[in-house]
Amino acid sequence: MISRRRFLEVGAVTAGITAASPFAYGEARDEKCDASSLPPSIAALKSRKGEAAPITRDERHDRQEQARRLIGENGLDAIVLMESTSLNYFTGIRWWGGERLFALVLPAKGTPFYVCPAFEEERAHQQITNAPDGERPDVRTWQENESPYQRLAQGLKERGIATGKVGIEENIHFVFSDGVAKAAPQVTLTTATPVTAGCRMIKSTHEIELMRLACQVTLAAYEAVYHALREGMTQQQVEELITAAYGQLGFPGEASVQVGEYSALPHGSTTPQVVREGSIVMIDDGCTVEGYQSDITRTFVLGKIPEKTGDKMKKVFDTVHHAQAAALAAARPGVDCGSVDAAARKVITDAGYGPDYKYFTHRLGHGMGMDMHEWPYLVRGNTTKLQPNMTTSNEPGIYIRGEFGIRLEDDMHITEDGAELFTPQSPSLEDPFGKK
Repeated sequence: MISRRRFLEVGAVTAGITAASPFAYGEARDEKCDASSLPPSIAALKSRKGEAAPITRDERHDRQEQARRLIGENGLDAIVLMESTSLNYFTGIRWWGGERLFALVLPAKGTPFYVCPAFEEERAHQQITNAPDGERPDVRTWQENESPYQRLAQGLKERGIATGKVGIEENIHFVFSDGVAKAAPQVTLTTATPVTAGCRMIKSTHEIELMRLACQVTLAAYEAVYHALREGMTQQQVEELITAAYGQLGFPGEASVQVGEYSALPHGSTTPQVVREGSIVMIDDGCTVEGYQSDITRTFVLGKIPEKTGDKMKKVFDTVHHAQAAALAAARPGVDCGSVDAAARKVITDAGYGPDYKYFTHRLGHGMGMDMHEWPYLVRGNTTKLQPNMTTSNEPGIYIRGEFGIRLEDDMHITEDGAELFTPQSPSLEDPFGKK
């Protein structure tokens, strides 16, 4: 559930400001460039903000009803959600509160209720308007010298759950779950993951549309930056170009950039890097569209592939490309997650880049949605069966320490009878976007 990326949780206004923020590019330039001097490929990008329709209150109502069904099927009486993506998913509430408890209790039967710091009540009501019960919510407040856990325990008792079984979301801090346990000692606390993951793993048509758009936006940003790259640019300058491209496209996003030997570290290095002719460049990460993520990696060479290492680079690229295609072919409803990882890993091992995790050092992929990393995970030993409308990354890689690494990552949608990538596979190191 934890992303390596710190997404910009901002709206279109901030995205526009980002596009206009100054940045430098090119080794020989120290002066700053504003939006009027964006490289032509980035300046030509148009906003796609109008294509993204927000999630509605009715959709959140349906999500809560599905959660109630899963609460019952899993032998629970209620679940407790706090500051998290799942709270946003079910209610539209984006809460931050630090050590003060704010919670939604969703029972299998009866109305939900909220526990909220008294001084935050107005802020809570402003956000609860997005929730299914937004017109007449049950909000229970507590003063700074009072226990929020007693409020929560009393609410459970009133719902007939004084001795029931309550699911706690996996991201809840121990101090909160411990407080609930002490205030309601007759209640059995357990995990709410079968409910939260059970709902969020299966995407609606609307969610799929938002994720598809996010992937298209990311690929457009990457391609525009690819055409703007020049020898001598630093990592930071390339990353600033990517941020500017996202600003033009109307959505918040960012990327990590790794060059040359540092591309062999899957999540990169803090070492300052400069793009050179013939060097491997790896760009990774994505953007947020109405709360839904993309996560795409493109690896390519700036200019001509060097003669000395070119054949090896091409072989590694082709192997990774075939591994990604093998995983796509293996992914379909009813197969377990681990077997999709195995399909990609076999291609890489058979090509001589093994055994095991020696060169392909990480799992094949992770679930995606409102979090960049969520359920399910395409990793050895995961027997979770794929279902239609699950979404995951598909990101095999080969990493040769001290030389270079190549990863190709696209986001994958499990269909009724197979799987699709939201974006086309990258064709080659020299033509990563297939437009030549």
